[in-house]
Amino acid sequence: MRPPQHEQKDQQHPSSPDYVLPLSALNRDMLALVGGKAANLGELTSAQLLVPPGFCVTTIAYAQVAEETDLHNVLDHYPAGEDGETARLANMAQAARTRLLAAIMPKEIADAIIAAYNVLGAGEPIPVAVRSSATAEDLPFASFAGQQDTYLNIVGSDAVLDAVLRCWASLWTDRAVRYRESLGLDQRTTRLAVVVQRMVQSEVAGVLFTANPVTGKRHQAVIDANPGLGEAVVSGATNPDHFVVNTATGEIIERRPGDKRVIISAAAGGGTLRRESPDGHKEACLTDDQIHALAALGEKVEAYYGAPQDIEWAIDHSGTFWLTQSRPITTLYPLPANAPTSDDVLRVYFSFNVFQGVNRPFTPAGASLFHLIGSGIAAGMGYPQPDPLAGPPVVLDAGQRLYLDVTHLLRNTIGRRLLIGAASFGEARSAPLFKQVTSDPRLALIPTKHWHLIRALASALKKTRAPLYALQALFWPKAAVKRVQQTAERVRATNFITPGLTSEERLRGVERFVGNFVKIIGGLAPVLPIGLGSQAMAGKLLGDLAKPEERQVVLRGLPHNPTTEMDLELWHLAQRLTDSPDIVERMHESTPEHLAQAYRAGSLPPQLQQGLAAFLARYGHRGVAEIDLGLPRWSEDPTHILGALSNYLHLEDVNLAPDVQFQRGAQEAKSMLAELVQRARSKGWLRSRLVHFFLSRTRELVGLREMPKFTIILMMARIRELLWSIGEELEQDGRLEAAEDVFFLTLPEIHSALAGQDMHDVVRDHRSAYDVELRRRHIPRVLLSDGTEPGALVTDEADEAAGILRGTPASPGRVTAKARVILDPTGAHLAPGEILVAPSTDPGWTPLFLTAGGLVMEMGGAISHGAVVAREYGIPAVVGVAGATERITTGQWITVDGAAGKITIEEPAEAPAAD
Repeated sequence: MRPPQHEQKDQQHPSSPDYVLPLSALNRDMLALVGGKAANLGELTSAQLLVPPGFCVTTIAYAQVAEETDLHNVLDHYPAGEDGETARLANMAQAARTRLLAAIMPKEIADAIIAAYNVLGAGEPIPVAVRSSATAEDLPFASFAGQQDTYLNIVGSDAVLDAVLRCWASLWTDRAVRYRESLGLDQRTTRLAVVVQRMVQSEVAGVLFTANPVTGKRHQAVIDANPGLGEAVVSGATNPDHFVVNTATGEIIERRPGDKRVIISAAAGGGTLRRESPDGHKEACLTDDQIHALAALGEKVEAYYGAPQDIEWAIDHSGTFWLTQSRPITTLYPLPANAPTSDDVLRVYFSFNVFQGVNRPFTPAGASLFHLIGSGIAAGMGYPQPDPLAGPPVVLDAGQRLYLDVTHLLRNTIGRRLLIGAASFGEARSAPLFKQVTSDPRLALIPTKHWHLIRALASALKKTRAPLYALQALFWPKAAVKRVQQTAERVRATNFITPGLTSEERLRGVERFVGNFVKIIGGLAPVLPIGLGSQAMAGKLLGDLAKPEERQVVLRGLPHNPTTEMDLELWHLAQRLTDSPDIVERMHESTPEHLAQAYRAGSLPPQLQQGLAAFLARYGHRGVAEIDLGLPRWSEDPTHILGALSNYLHLEDVNLAPDVQFQRGAQEAKSMLAELVQRARSKGWLRSRLVHFFLSRTRELVGLREMPKFTIILMMARIRELLWSIGEELEQDGRLEAAEDVFFLTLPEIHSALAGQDMHDVVRDHRSAYDVELRRRHIPRVLLSDGTEPGALVTDEADEAAGILRGTPASPGRVTAKARVILDPTGAHLAPGEILVAPSTDPGWTPLFLTAGGLVMEMGGAISHGAVVAREYGIPAVVGVAGATERITTGQWITVDGAAGKITIEEPAEAPAAD
């Protein structure tokens, strides 16, 4: 081991920096100074838990060494996009490590470390553990476990200094650099602190999870233990003893002895000794009392942090329990705040976000509005809420996303049937999950007085006049269509910024409007069931006279769908622009972002400026993830729309033009309708007339499926305008940093701000938590209150071997083309004819549909938004395809069979890519 060189110049930092701090002085607010590991050890020390004493070499020391070694210039030699991403990162990491390992540690830093080491050992060269502590470590969304190095049983000041240098260099290992890159973290701003602690000469050590990291169960402690130092367990070098404890009862519910063939222990004079035994150690290395003591210790740590923890621990020769690390278990999905604390009670939560095709979290204002809408729905059913802004108890927040507590529905005979049936159509992958959980005895059916349900439905039907509107839709469909469209226009004309009222009064007016909005939506809602019911009745009347895919053809080119009309209007604008070569050239040469800036400045060519303004006047209230009130609308940021326009200008085949395809689909639907009516005559004149009656209603009404949501988004746009004005007022009064910060407040918090409360800190906390949740990759569609997630459907091995994925048939037809995997539609490019592969879609995605050759979605059902629009455009579609965006890569040739619900991967992947 090479002793580090010390610079002998007498250099003092002008501000006398804290190169070294004792662990007892650290806390969670010092992440930037001491890194995640050190901050957590400081917290544990403050909590009076047994932590080996020690000190932290702060990031100030690392930053000074990095500056003196000119590390930033090293990183500048490896800009993004050169040599391929993998090679670039590897070369950058190697260069940074080499520079740091060759560094000469400044004398003042070395002296500070040596002084702290001498204090720790009372002047004696004691063995210590030297551990890396990065600023991008133990974050709520990523633990970074094992990304930087640890050195155990280090003895002597020179050895400690050398270990510190090597810890600094380990910030730039290939694995650490790639991990940070995958999380989108800035490599330049990441710094490293180093923890130096008195070494625990452990008899046994290991890890403890205060919740089961595999199943997600919150009331289970999972312990892995091995003789010697914990490094054998943490590094995966051994097969340790494994125990699972029910923390509610104390029962050890699982014991799995490990062979414990590898034991790492402290070596005399420093360093570690690895011993391997061919036979291993058969006896458990922990007693039952020790197992229970560890579980109890984990409960204390979890209670202190308020979240499940991943803990490293050690037991020394005297039997004392030591904590050497604690970090959050980042893989667990958060539970609602009111989740039961006992596993004796089980509740089932269904993701509203997944159902709506929005994976990202809600802004506080967006979530708050849905709680208010939920209160309005409850009141409409005869259950007014004591605090409408809090929402009904079935509308919950988890991971800053909305979940619906469907437990009562699953424990009711009628409710269970309705929920599973509705999921089969709207979110097909959730239906088998609901069926799976009903086998749990905690969700057994309970006797229910149907009178309560009848009374609630009667109340809702009376207030919304739904029966009358249903009859109108069935017998006078044109009148129903006109009424629905007029309702949407009335909402469009609503203005909440009423002159002469204070902002508080205007906000109260909004809340009253939303509370009664259920009456408006209730008047729109009956149209779709009549349309779908008509389709089902026609199917029953036809029987085996028509195949399912033939009945689906009738749904092509449906009229009155506002989303289809929006997309075609955008296409028509693109067609008008093709008459101006200068505009086409500018759109091809400019990015959507630059075009959006020019639009806001009013400097686009007049035809494009005016045409886009007219489009946004009609549809500018829409956007990607538009159900979140807090996200920008297209009228505020038209970047996505300009990108879609640019894509349309690449379509040259007139036969693939969206309006041509839509009209072709409409004509095919009418021809199929006539054909099915003709077939029905073989079973009698009356049956033929009834088939015509119901299929006509189907075509006239099903296109209105989008109108309730379209109207809700119109309402949100009006509310957003009011909140903007309130935000500007609060910014002027100094209670917000910027007007848009108002969307990072809940409605009750906005009331508090209007009452005079400063909201800077509240907004900062909300934004920080929101940014964390934006990084979450997996969102459970169904979540149980014990922390578990029902298992997905088992993949057929034969299908997997043949490169076949299956889902729900959504739009008939068969197409073979290149796939384009798109995770976010903003700025995405989809070449004409490519198959769009997406996690989910909402109306903000549909401009991409116009040039798509087919559609594959991970979520959704036969009547989900994407499925409906795909049918109208006549493009083959399969939805509810598990793992589609992971199994399929951009550029692969795939075949989509929309009638069979099957996707065949025609060629192996070359390199993963996604827009």
